[in-house]
Amino acid sequence: MTIVVPEPNAFAEAEKEKKAVTRNLAELFWTQYPGHYNQALSKAIVTPETTGSRFFDHRISSYEPGAHVESHSHKVQEQIYHVLSGEGILILDGERRLVRANDVTYIPPGVVHEFHCTGTDPLVFLVITSPPTDEEPAPR
Repeated sequence: MTIVVPEPNAFAEAEKEKKAVTRNLAELFWTQYPGHYNQALSKAIVTPETTGSRFFDHRISSYEPGAHVESHSHKVQEQIYHVLSGEGILILDGERRLVRANDVTYIPPGVVHEFHCTGTDPLVFLVITSPPTDEEPAPR
């Protein structure tokens, strides 16, 4: 049997059409975004570009041992990191925290953060960001 896989942005108009979207992670390619190094990969699951979401950017990330995202902060975006497996060091405003499976961290705007896979297995975590861009949302 052949399964036809939609293009990554196949559902980008779903918000305008008021349609629910179901994605399977296997449909999406791993991407290494700018500022991410040594196999710090992510899949964009729910974003404005992939589903038409207006308020969320939801990704799954998998960092190989030694992978990391450089130190950065966001002007208006809030983030949640939900670790599914592996372990690493999350640095928040200079404070180092060991995080592992089932740890959930909320990062408000303005907090400088970086994430390093320091374990011997991949660090797999969900990243939920709102709003999707680091700009004040336009009034509706």
